[in-house]
Amino acid sequence: MNMHDYLTPNVCTWCPGCGNFGIWTAFKKAAEKEGWNNTNTVLTAGIGCHGHLVNFVKITSFEGLHGRPIPVASGVKLANNRLNVFAFTGDGDALAEGGNHFIHAARRNQDITVVIHDNAIYALTTGQTSPRSPRGYISKSTPGGNIEEPIHPLRLALAAGATFLARVYSGDIERLAEILIAANNHHGLSVVQILQPCVTFNYMYSHIFYQENIYEVGPSYDPTDKTAAFAKTMEWGIKKIPVGILYQVNEPTYEEQIPQIKKHALVHGGTKKRDITKILKMYV
Repeated sequence: MNMHDYLTPNVCTWCPGCGNFGIWTAFKKAAEKEGWNNTNTVLTAGIGCHGHLVNFVKITSFEGLHGRPIPVASGVKLANNRLNVFAFTGDGDALAEGGNHFIHAARRNQDITVVIHDNAIYALTTGQTSPRSPRGYISKSTPGGNIEEPIHPLRLALAAGATFLARVYSGDIERLAEILIAANNHHGLSVVQILQPCVTFNYMYSHIFYQENIYEVGPSYDPTDKTAAFAKTMEWGIKKIPVGILYQVNEPTYEEQIPQIKKHALVHGGTKKRDITKILKMYV
């Protein structure tokens, strides 16, 4: 497949200039390079602007309830652990409604890639404050300014047990495509935080803001150093937003430790018919 083959008949509904366009393009570039298609890849999504991506990419996908793309992705991976599985989610979707799923997927080190479209607001519902909105942020849900500290997803995922953490700006399409490929090739829970500006509702985290305030971790940086990774997740401010692969180590995945699927995918195990009449009669 080439990039054109991934297009669907659906008309794209994102606002002009939305950071989701970069994610959409980068994913198609990565899919073309890696050969991701309906035979080997499944996408899941939650509710939010990010969720529309599955309408615009011709790959088998499932859009679940708000905050639930990760458990859906987990179920897909358990049923067929030979698949490439991507869970697309927003910052609100992943860290509010789906916060518990996010933490436990990291704790289990499940072999899926969680892609967070981080615009630091609830964009689909017109710009309310989300768990990623900075302290003091003014929105229709916090007209007096947000009094809560934002959640930093990579810091949370690292503490919970994720084994691959990366951050990238959605406007850097080539680098984003590389990161998505690296995340998928990693065995274990991969979290990719994409700095995705909402040009309609978020007046703080704009394309210009990120272009002026991010820096790539250099070649001397050791992504296997957990202490250094924690330090990087603490950096967020002027000239202090590191991007790139911040952490990567090899640990046993959840799926590798389940004997029923260690050697063979569950979907290839076949089924056996059983007569449960006696069991049912116990409840009559």
